[in-house]
Amino acid sequence: MDIIEIQKPHSVEPFKPHPSALTPHQIVKELDRYIIGQDKAKKAVAIALRNRWRRQRVSGALREEIMPNNIIMIGPTGVGKTEIARRLARLAQAPFVKVEASKFTEVGYVGRDVESMIRDLVGIAVNMIKHEMMALVEEKASSLAEERVLDILLPMGPSTVQGGEDSHFGTRERLKKLLREGKFKDRMVELSVQKQYVPFLEVLTSGGMEELDSGLQDMLAGMLPKKMKTRKVTVDEALKILSQEEGQKLIDMDEVVSEAKLRVENSGIVFLDEIDKIAGEKGQISGPDVSRGGVQRDLLPIVEGGNVMTKNGMVKTDHILFIAAGAFHAT
Repeated sequence: MDIIEIQKPHSVEPFKPHPSALTPHQIVKELDRYIIGQDKAKKAVAIALRNRWRRQRVSGALREEIMPNNIIMIGPTGVGKTEIARRLARLAQAPFVKVEASKFTEVGYVGRDVESMIRDLVGIAVNMIKHEMMALVEEKASSLAEERVLDILLPMGPSTVQGGEDSHFGTRERLKKLLREGKFKDRMVELSVQKQYVPFLEVLTSGGMEELDSGLQDMLAGMLPKKMKTRKVTVDEALKILSQEEGQKLIDMDEVVSEAKLRVENSGIVFLDEIDKIAGEKGQISGPDVSRGGVQRDLLPIVEGGNVMTKNGMVKTDHILFIAAGAFHAT
């Protein structure tokens, strides 16, 4: 594990990003656009990111033997520790979560346990992959949404079925042309949408019952009948709402979850802030050792590599990059 002391910023040179492959030098230059100074920290995270790229090009059992080089950043508040990690994750298009170590409690006590950060990371990855897949089916979803809006604007009545299908088709095509030209964008229509909110789930899953929250909401949501509500919206808004609905139908959520877990295990980045708050010596601790030594004991197996159960299945943490940060004034 690398330990880097973060210095207070001085100055930075302007940088124009290079479009080619991300070498450590290019990663540092990209980070220079947003963070002043901190050359050692930038170099360390750039090498860590490049090592991941190298690992992906190794096949067989050797790939599992290449472990990430986790990092500790030491420096006062406001010098860029969090921003370095956030920009790195954005640059790598990797799932990223920032947590405060001081907010964790030992497993078995009321509060968030350390495994919750991996569950949060998986949730972020699922949303990321879902967004990417929705972008791939956006054109088809928009076309299906357009047809549904046309059904609202021009419903098929009994007279159409009896013999006016050709006339109905011609009118529909003219309406489609006007719709694409934006002639109806401000027209109000009634739309039936599914209610997503289930009131009593929040009561059941509050108060730190995070293990209960992992799968209960999905299970109960699947068992309960779907409630629909009618909304009055403009045609423009209706197209957006229906495009989202159609996009959801077109993507395979099993594939989304599978890809999300894979990306977390191979590209995930966890930023542990305020790590110095749980680094106190035993002599400094009074009362139950719940949020310091206990958290350290729970945290170590995850950082070193282990398995964490999430609502989407087991996740291996062996190759997740952990970046810890703290001021360490007392130490």
